[in-house]
This record gives sequence, C-alpha cells and structure tokens, in this order.
Amino acid sequence: MNHPILSALALGYTPLIDRQRMVTATRLTVIPLRPDAQLDAADLLAAVSEVWPAGGPQVILNVLNEGLLQELLRAEAPAHVQFEVPAFMAADAGLGEALRALKKRGNTLLLKGRPSAALPAELNACFAQQVLDQDEEHRAGEASALPRLVAGLRSAADIDGAFGRGAAGVIGWPMQGAYEAPANAPRSEIQADLQVIVELMSRVDQDEDIERLEQTLKRDPSLAFKLLRYLNSAAFGLPVEVSSFRHAIMLLGYPRLKRWLALLLTTASKDHSMRPIMFAALRRGLLMEELAKSMSDSELRDEMFICGLFSLLDHMLKQPFTKLLQSIPMPERVRQALVDGSGPYQPYLELVHAIENESVYDFRAAAEQLMLGAEEINHCVLRALNKAAQLE
Repeated sequence: MNHPILSALALGYTPLIDRQRMVTATRLTVIPLRPDAQLDAADLLAAVSEVWPAGGPQVILNVLNEGLLQELLRAEAPAHVQFEVPAFMAADAGLGEALRALKKRGNTLLLKGRPSAALPAELNACFAQQVLDQDEEHRAGEASALPRLVAGLRSAADIDGAFGRGAAGVIGWPMQGAYEAPANAPRSEIQADLQVIVELMSRVDQDEDIERLEQTLKRDPSLAFKLLRYLNSAAFGLPVEVSSFRHAIMLLGYPRLKRWLALLLTTASKDHSMRPIMFAALRRGLLMEELAKSMSDSELRDEMFICGLFSLLDHMLKQPFTKLLQSIPMPERVRQALVDGSGPYQPYLELVHAIENESVYDFRAAAEQLMLGAEEINHCVLRALNKAAQLE
C-alpha cells in the first residue's frame, strides 16, 4: 500500500538489545526531510502497523519532529506501538492527558533524556524506561528510578560497558568499522557448526550434482530443517510447499540456492553475542535486495542480497574478509564492495549504513548518488523489515 508521508521522511532503524544480547524490539527513527512539511500521523501509523502488526515483534517510534510526535501521541495509536517522548515534551502540561491516555490504552512510553526538573509522580508513572545517549548517561545528575536504556552505541565494547554500568538495554549496533584480528591472535578456523554450509556453498559454486549436495546436507539434519523452514516461509513466496532438499533445488536452481545458503551462513551461529549482528546482516541483505528490485537481471539482485548478508561476515566469523575469501565463494562484485570498498554495489551499501546510523545527511547523499527518491527507499526499508520479521 502507498503511504504519501514516506516521500517526506528519512527512516532509520536500530535494535533494542537486552543483557542476554537478544533483540527485543526495533527502534524506527523518523526524520522529516523538511522541517515545514505537513505530515499525516495516521498515515505513518498505518505504514508502521503493516510492518509491525499487533501480536508480532515490538516497535519503538523515535520521531525527530515535535509537531508530528504531538499528533502521534494524541492519535489512536495501536497499543503495541511504543513511543520515545523527549523530556522537554514530557514536562509540557498540555500533553499530560495524552500521555496518561496512551498509558491507559497499553502503549509503552519511554522518557528520552533527562528532564530539567523532576516530573510529577503521576506523569513519571506513565514511563516504563528512560532513554539516554552516552553523554547523558555519563553526565552527573539526579538518578532516575526508571530502568535505563543507553542509545547511540556503535561498538561491542561500548555495549558491554553500558551493561557493566547497569543499563537495562541498549539501542545501537555492535559492529563499528571492519573486523581486524588482534595482533598475535591464534589462527582461527570457520566455526564447526558452519563448516557444512561453507562446504555446500563450495559444491554449489562448482555445480556438483544433487546427490553430492544431499550427502553433504545429511551431515547436519538441523541445517536441512532450517533451510526448508526458510524456503517455506511467507517471505520467500514459493507457490508450493518445499518437501525436500532435492525438491528445493528443482524449484530454485543453483543460482538462487546460493543466496539461501548465504542466509543460513549468516544466521546459523550459536554464539549469543552474535544475535544483534545476525539481526543486522539479515536486514542488510533483504534491504539491498529490495533496493535492487528495479534491476532486470536476477543475478544482480541475488548478488545484492548476498552482499548485504556477507557485509558483517568478518565480525561473525572473527576473520578479515581477505582470509574469508580463501574458504567462502564470493561473487567478484560482492568482493569489490566488501574488500575494496568499490564496485557497483558499494553505493547501495553506503545507503544501508546511512539508514542504520539514522543519518539524514548521509541518507540524502547516498540517495542522490543512486538517483533514488525517499519514498522508494522508505518503502524498501519497510518491506525489508517486514520480511526479516517473517524469517525470524
């Protein structure tokens, strides 16, 4: 469905991560491209509800426009939608009734920042948690009784530090920069539970026969089950149910099978600390694929999907890309983007980074380079987030 408001916004998304490194919600940041734009709160809520229906994954709206946020807080928002409310707005007596009504309907409210003065007890009770950025967290001030979420983090070390200081959760990404092996680090091999996938990818890349592929897959029955679950998901959209690996190959062919083995490789780690990175990789792949939908060449679309998925493989497998290339088949155009920072897919990867970092300046620059409009990009973002939720 079309939503006119999406042409006037830049959207960004970030996970809310708990102490067990589970992703418990997605924060959707909404940034108007023009401060004077007339924005329809009901249209935004309709677009959000298509991606995050009631009973599904949680969504937090972080709206960087006072007028639009006021309209949203006074609208009939679905009870499962959460809102970040800046401290200066929370202190506005004119919004008190709307905040109490949202709390009564079941909406979760998050207090964003430190109020200049303590909120009245009745109003403070409307909020479930307090969102602070790193500077606010470190700044001396009156401690709040609300559980603390720390936002804007970009590295695993920052996230570990926030939890060490008592944060209830963090909003951010644990993968700033490219992975670099520590000096004198021991030689690392592909994790044992991922070896079968890597071997399968190599055999598919060499066009080996189905019998050889099936024999490899039988070494890991749980992997075979997960592959069939992916292929039968609503996000994949096959017209018939896939009943076996052989059936999957007959329906897909080897080129499309490669992309789903790539998906398995980036979601199969049993390391709990990798959950936020797997969350990011899946969405990068699906978003790159959505951005490539206008391309007539299906091979390019599949490679864009793999490029997004593999863009965090160095963090997952704790090896630099130059070493990973020795064992994992990677299309040349994907290699250019991930190793050289060049090639036809690199501008799309830069757009994805801008969306993850909630940077409107980088969003504009990347969109202009690709000659894509905000509405098209935002529809791609929402479709990718919706498909990712269906696959998880």
